Amino acid sequence: MWSGRLDIFSRILDNPSTMGDATSNLNHRIGGRVRELRAARSLSLDELAGKSGVSRSMISLIERGESSPTAVVLEKVAAGLGVTLASLFDPPAAAGGASCEAVSRRADQSEWRDPASGYVRRNVSPPGARQPMQIVEVHFPAGGRVAFENVGRDLGVVQQVWVLEGTMDVTLGAECHRLRQGDCLAMELDQPSMFHNPTPDPARYAVVIASEVRAKR
Repeated sequence: MWSGRLDIFSRILDNPSTMGDATSNLNHRIGGRVRELRAARSLSLDELAGKSGVSRSMISLIERGESSPTAVVLEKVAAGLGVTLASLFDPPAAAGGASCEAVSRRADQSEWRDPASGYVRRNVSPPGARQPMQIVEVHFPAGGRVAFENVGRDLGVVQQVWVLEGTMDVTLGAECHRLRQGDCLAMELDQPSMFHNPTPDPARYAVVIASEVRAKR
């Protein structure tokens, strides 16, 4: 059964245009979310640029939905805003205190494709849920690789990576873990990390993320 879904996933990766409209819509959602979070923190574009290491012009393009930023860029923006990367994919209204649904329906869970590595991520958790964890499902293409800096955060982030299909190499700092189907890795995002699919077949894994604001020293 899963092999059929992998074939569909492979065809999507071979023809990225099939996700074009959805990606454009999601880029606008991400832009609205970034703009909302920045305003809530009373940060100017220049101030967010300084905190994130992403240029002012790029942040402006992201907020207007006129850029297809990579996962690496979005992770830096999220760190500058003091939120997790997964939080940037919530609808903008989710941060405004509005009520949220307790159930996240599969049909409403948007998928986003990283233009650099080709991995596809889907937020599974209900957006805006008043809970300390988020769940993300990731489809990782054969040979794909993405690296995150995970530094300079005011937010402490921990996550567990549970491989559902295939094989993934996950590196945290200087330590590399090879994870196969059924394996689960607990990690704290306090040093650089890298995700790499070393095989000729796609992989699929779930990420459970929890965060808390670090006490300022």
